Amino acid sequence: MDATAAADEIRKWLTSEKLETREVQDNQNFLHLHVRYPPTKAAHLFNVVIPKNRNLVLIYSITRVDEGQQLEMKNHYLDDQLGWKTWLHETRILLTQANLDWVLHIGKKDENELGPLQAFNLSRPIWFDGLTQNEFMHTMRKVWLTKLSLIHKIKFGYGPGTGKPGPVDDWPKKSKKNPREKKSKHEKMDINFDETGGFGRSFDRDEWA
Repeated sequence: MDATAAADEIRKWLTSEKLETREVQDNQNFLHLHVRYPPTKAAHLFNVVIPKNRNLVLIYSITRVDEGQQLEMKNHYLDDQLGWKTWLHETRILLTQANLDWVLHIGKKDENELGPLQAFNLSRPIWFDGLTQNEFMHTMRKVWLTKLSLIHKIKFGYGPGTGKPGPVDDWPKKSKKNPREKKSKHEKMDINFDETGGFGRSFDRDEWA
């Protein structure tokens, strides 16, 4: 299987699962799709990417932590530094055991204070020689369930938040709209494909427990 065949199969699988997509014109990758997953009103943005000159497809999803939860994390650090560092350690162990690649964006230190968890990125590659519909869809499900478990963990420890995504220190500011995106014929107009958005209050965490 080459990149062209892989891209064709992926588009076919997403259509068969009735998942809404948007194709992104991305000169750095052979294929870049934004996918609404899972197929509910509480769906999040997933990225499906085939890098140029690589025999793999990468599935990843990024989430910003609510500003209210970030504030609670800062207070936790000020009141109990060991407790906050333990929470971060346990979170890293959770993600490592999930058999995914991950990045935690921790706020920049200010006057020797450790910043809050501001965002996280979960991903998993599938090489072409193992790319099947079963492997592809289970990978999306694995990323989603791991993301959901971390959302539950944050909510349990730091409350529901304010419903507004908090800052991410190491992300450059960018426009909310991407003019390079083009809609697929399966896309609905009310889908929010902004990958910088957090889960906020509108996300029904119990619906997909």
